[in-house]
Amino acid sequence: MTKTNLNHCLCALLVLLVSFLAGCSEQTATKPAKEPASVPPPQPVTARFAFQRMSIQARVWAADAEPLRVSSANLKEVPSVAGRYPAWRATFVSAQLRKARTYSYSVIDSPGNVHEGVLRGAEESWAGPTGQAQPFPHQMLKVDSDEAYATAAKESKDYLKKHPHVPVHFLLEYTPRFPLPAWRVFWGETLGSSQYSVFIDCTSGKYLQTLR
Repeated sequence: MTKTNLNHCLCALLVLLVSFLAGCSEQTATKPAKEPASVPPPQPVTARFAFQRMSIQARVWAADAEPLRVSSANLKEVPSVAGRYPAWRATFVSAQLRKARTYSYSVIDSPGNVHEGVLRGAEESWAGPTGQAQPFPHQMLKVDSDEAYATAAKESKDYLKKHPHVPVHFLLEYTPRFPLPAWRVFWGETLGSSQYSVFIDCTSGKYLQTLR
C-alpha cells in the first residue's frame, strides 16, 4: 500500500469515527431524562396500624407490657378523616417493673416533639390500677378506629347534621362502665369539654351507649 493510499484510509477511518461519536452524542442529548418518582403525601392511619407498631416497642421495653389507654391526636399538617389520624398515643404498663410508659406514633415530624414513626416517652411509676382505667390484653383490640367511627357516625346522624365541623377524637380504655374495653368516640376540643360521646365495644364493634 502506498503512502497516499494509507493516508486516504486513515482519513476515511477518522471520518467514520467522528460520525459515530456524533451520532452517540446526539442520541445521548435527545434521550429524555427520567422524571423523579413523586412521593405520595403522608396519609392518616387507623388505631390498629399505629398500635401494632407501638406495642412492638413496648414489648421490647417490658415483656409483660399491656395497654392502659390508646388515644388519637390531630396534627394540622395531615387532616384526620373517619377514624384515621396522623398520630396516635398509647400508654403501656408493666406489673413486673411497676412502671408505665407512653409511646406515640406519627406519620410525620411536627412541632411539639412529634416525630415520624414510634417515639417512646420516659418511664413513670405505676403501682397498679388506682383510677377507673385498668390494663387489658393486646388481642382485645379487634375493632379498628375506622370501624368504630362508622358505627358511631351511624348512631349520631342528627348530631352530625347540627355540628358538622366539631372535631372528633378517640379514646380506648377498660373501665367499670362496661364489661370489656370500649372505644369512646367523642366530639369536642377535649374530653373534658366534650358534650357528646359514643361508646363502641372494641372486641365486637357493638354500639354501647351515647352520652350527651
